[in-house]
Amino acid sequence: MSTRQTSEIDDPFIEHIDQLAQPMAAGEKPRESWCIGTEHEKLVYCTGDHHAPSYEEAGGIHDLLMALTEFGWEPIEEGGKVIAMKGADGNVSLEPAGQLELSGAPLENLHQTCAETGRHLEQVKAIGERTGKGFIGLGMWPDKTREELPVMPKGRYGIMLRHMPRVGNLGLDMMLRTCTIQVNLDYSSEADMAHKFRTSLALQPLATALFANSPFTEGKPNGYLSYRSHIWSDTDPHRTGMLPFVFEDGFGYQRYVDYMLDVPMYFAFRDGQYIDAAGQSFRSFLKGELPALPGELPRMSDWTDHLSTAFPEVRLKSFLEMRGADGGPWNRICALPAFWVGLLYDQTALDAAWDLVKGWSMDEREALRNAVPKLALDAPLPGGGTLRDIAGEVLDISRAGLSARGRLNSSGDNESGYLEPLDEIVRSGKVPAQHLLDKFHGEWNGDIERVYEESF
Repeated sequence: MSTRQTSEIDDPFIEHIDQLAQPMAAGEKPRESWCIGTEHEKLVYCTGDHHAPSYEEAGGIHDLLMALTEFGWEPIEEGGKVIAMKGADGNVSLEPAGQLELSGAPLENLHQTCAETGRHLEQVKAIGERTGKGFIGLGMWPDKTREELPVMPKGRYGIMLRHMPRVGNLGLDMMLRTCTIQVNLDYSSEADMAHKFRTSLALQPLATALFANSPFTEGKPNGYLSYRSHIWSDTDPHRTGMLPFVFEDGFGYQRYVDYMLDVPMYFAFRDGQYIDAAGQSFRSFLKGELPALPGELPRMSDWTDHLSTAFPEVRLKSFLEMRGADGGPWNRICALPAFWVGLLYDQTALDAAWDLVKGWSMDEREALRNAVPKLALDAPLPGGGTLRDIAGEVLDISRAGLSARGRLNSSGDNESGYLEPLDEIVRSGKVPAQHLLDKFHGEWNGDIERVYEESF
């Protein structure tokens, strides 16, 4: 989740509703300036007894963050607590229960993305070896209950933890127990944004299937291949889902603004403190009638904050966020940006990908999304067959898009090699969660503790 770093400098009051589309419009960039931003989370555990470290304990999450200073990272504080680190490779931040996230810098190509990921891996592994910490690349804690997990000292998390049980049954699991990989991508115009949004939203279930990696809950198989994805179906219906309006004629920035105005607020930020506004309306805020801040008008930073509190399968801010993948081991982190860059950053590939999915009805898109958490690549496709039947074709389109980009490394290789982990999943016919279940029922003999012996 976002790490707030906004001041009142260049932060005007919102005086008319037309200002609300400005962040989206300001994200427009010429093709030659498009970047790739990759975010990936991992679970942190203590190697001695596998407990999830608290923020305060000796060698815990605070100390882990501060150890990054030896690699040039600088602290970001909130309320006197270090809650993130900033550096040349972006931000290292904390999810609610101490999941560690690298929000990478905007980069020009996937070779840079993987180099960035490698540097981060080397740094946290070095710290972990010295302090007795390990890291797991999964979509969800395989063995921990909610009660066994710590809570990080970030103001917005306290508000969200109180609010989540009011609007869904699994929101606390989303916050405390899950991990994801995401990629943030650019667009050149409102029309380009809409084309990319529709295509990526329709194909998000395929990304979820290929990266499905959360088959355990509290030490036992949970009946799902991506339980992380299932969790979103019972988190908060006002701010999640497949957004049918994205596929309607005329979709653009203003329609997304209208959607966000109907998403209830979580908070406002004033004088270094998060003010609980959970369930209140940004429309009321625009009129100076927000119960949490009566008489106050919002600034643009309030709107930017609000844009970060919706969690659909694809999210629009000043870029598009692909949000459908479980966390995974290091060799799959680069595969997610490769998948989406290949599909969305080459016009021929984008058009071909849209051609595959444009005939699906909204009901069919919803049905596919709802089937994938349990069935992954075996989820039924609109018109017959399964998701497995188009997986190879979509990867071929992505590979062609990456080849057409022609971004070469020092060895003369283009970016298409980063799709290899996904090619292997399609060839084997098994998604990552199915391999873990095979081990659980086989060589692990039902002992979930063996998951900590895996190489992540």
